[in-house]
Amino acid sequence: MADQAPRPAREFVVEADGGSRGNPGPAGYGAVVLDPVTGEALVEAAEYLGVVTNNVAEYRGLLAGLRAAAELDPDATVHVRMDSKLVVEQMSGRWKIKHPDMKPLAAEAARVFPPGRVTYEWIPRASNKHADRLANEAMDAGARGEAWSPSDSTAELDAAAADRAAPAGRTAGSRRTGAASAVAPAGTEGGDGGEPAPDGGGAAAGEPLARAGRGRVDAASLGAGTRAATSTGASATGTSGAGAPATGTSATGTSGAGAPATGASGAGAPATGASGTGASAIGTSGAGAPATGTSATGTSGAGAPATGTSGTGASATGTSGAGAPATGAPGTGASATGAPATGAPGLGVAAETSGEADVRAAKVVASPGWGPPDMGAPATFVLLRHGETPLTPQKRFSGSGGSDPSLSPVGREQAERVAASLARRGTIEAVVASPLASTRETAGIVAARLGLEVAIEEGLRETDFGAWEGLTFGEVRERHTADLDAWLASPDAEPTGGGESFADTGTRIAATRDRLVAAYAGRTVLLVSHVTPIKTFVRLALGAPPESLFRMELSAASLSAVAYYADGGASVRLFNETSHLR
Repeated sequence: MADQAPRPAREFVVEADGGSRGNPGPAGYGAVVLDPVTGEALVEAAEYLGVVTNNVAEYRGLLAGLRAAAELDPDATVHVRMDSKLVVEQMSGRWKIKHPDMKPLAAEAARVFPPGRVTYEWIPRASNKHADRLANEAMDAGARGEAWSPSDSTAELDAAAADRAAPAGRTAGSRRTGAASAVAPAGTEGGDGGEPAPDGGGAAAGEPLARAGRGRVDAASLGAGTRAATSTGASATGTSGAGAPATGTSATGTSGAGAPATGASGAGAPATGASGTGASAIGTSGAGAPATGTSATGTSGAGAPATGTSGTGASATGTSGAGAPATGAPGTGASATGAPATGAPGLGVAAETSGEADVRAAKVVASPGWGPPDMGAPATFVLLRHGETPLTPQKRFSGSGGSDPSLSPVGREQAERVAASLARRGTIEAVVASPLASTRETAGIVAARLGLEVAIEEGLRETDFGAWEGLTFGEVRERHTADLDAWLASPDAEPTGGGESFADTGTRIAATRDRLVAAYAGRTVLLVSHVTPIKTFVRLALGAPPESLFRMELSAASLSAVAYYADGGASVRLFNETSHLR
């Protein structure tokens, strides 16, 4: 009998993601193995990890996806798609792996398939929504003290629904709950993309489960935290565009990316003439519009909203290619890079110099927005977080009850950069600062460049973190576990040793806001403050719940903006804008 021809090796696409609500904080991963031709989901994997960092969760997601692909065919070739630049570059060999927590995970992932059989590609978050939803499901399950249940998963259906709900030429994107980079808990000193902290243990860390789906793959062969996926005909690959969940998807909050869920009062204005079905995200990387029915006000930073659209999208601060008219919109729009959206029959703006971008951004931030003409110009607060201190890269709690550190050399350079940017914009009429050293120094550098004096406002100080001052999140977890859990669960809980609760901080910031709005009506004022106060200004403007403080990333020396109108309305114009630092 003639020998049979060898079976050709299969090809798979693995999409993986991980998130940490706190970094380190409650974390989980999601991964899906896809047929590269049909886009069919062959295997899904997800697991709650307890308290770990975002980078650890991302690597764990990669490892789970590779293992699931190997169970399907150990001789396969695999193309990995992730929105973690760190993991993609490290696994591709272009970046060194320095952190001790990452080295064993990377080595373990490299051993799943022989060298040369796995390739890596970075994709935007909006293209990774299936894995993102799996990670969110795992984290949600962990928050309930449960393991992720494959039988209850709707990640694939949610991803397909988001695709169907997106306007022509655009696809709804992922809402990544885990941090996009190193996101510190509200009030901690943290910044963009810091080194990940060591793993921590976590209560109710879910044990992974497995389930077979329609006989495609035996669940027993898939390993922990995986399931064979049923076929829905929906592809989870190749999406790119707005970052909003479709109506009816999980409303779990994000960390500085994407827009609020349906019914929230979001940030960023839909395009002129829109019917309220799209708006811009605040502080995202890759555009993010809230789902249909979201109430959104104002514009988002430097991107100019489209005109004459049917309400399907606007700009997003600092996005790459965002801010142009939605596909098919008969208008003109400009993004931070001047690129119109794909297929939009409008006019693109050529690439801008930093000075031109600053001037245009200033006009957007200072414009009246949607307020009726008879209300006059709003009081606009440009909210500047102070530059880095020595505690910032260490991600330590640093509030009004601590050591009151001054700026580091990096922080002073950041202050000089933001001063130059604000000078080019030319709209700041007054400077008000918190009494703490980092904010007074930052404000002094900016005010000197603008030719203004600095007024000190006690109400802008950072939260008092009591006995947690100077400690990292992990150290607080080890020493004051019960108090930290209570603090994370309730805005009324105080840090150990009689610090200030977030509820008390909110009351203080609301009173400060009202006082400053009255004092600076119709003017644009720079308020130099800290993480918690600035997030609280934004939270109050959006009408968001206190837990949203944990779901916003605010970088050192970043700019945000909120406008306050005579009728009491507020409009978030900008959030966590850092282009002046690049």
